[in-house]
Amino acid sequence: MAVYYFAPLTLFDFVKRHTVFWAIVMVLYPVLSVYPQGIIYRAFFFERYRGLFPNTMVLIVMSAVAFSFAHIIFRNPIAVAFTLVGGLLFAWRYAETRSLLTSSFEHALYGCWMFTIGLGQYFYKGARL
Repeated sequence: MAVYYFAPLTLFDFVKRHTVFWAIVMVLYPVLSVYPQGIIYRAFFFERYRGLFPNTMVLIVMSAVAFSFAHIIFRNPIAVAFTLVGGLLFAWRYAETRSLLTSSFEHALYGCWMFTIGLGQYFYKGARL
């Protein structure tokens, strides 16, 4: 609804204008981006820093902050803010299930949804300055 209200021209624009490329992204994004990020920011981070952050909630928050900070390369606050919220959700899911597959599946669903509704532009190119 927010995309429809605030940026109606971008709603489903990627799907409509670049259908084949959108379909490729839907297949490759989970494999080439989501799963490697899950390995780094969930599996590795939790294993490596559990001793530094023994409180699970602090570990979840720090994982999300690291995940969000990695998206600073896109040079826009929307990518950083959305990945902070997503990072909290994905880290919480990983902490609850201890399943990289489960947290990655959820990450892929939300990520593909963002690309589909037109917000993916904030995650694959930098801000226009």
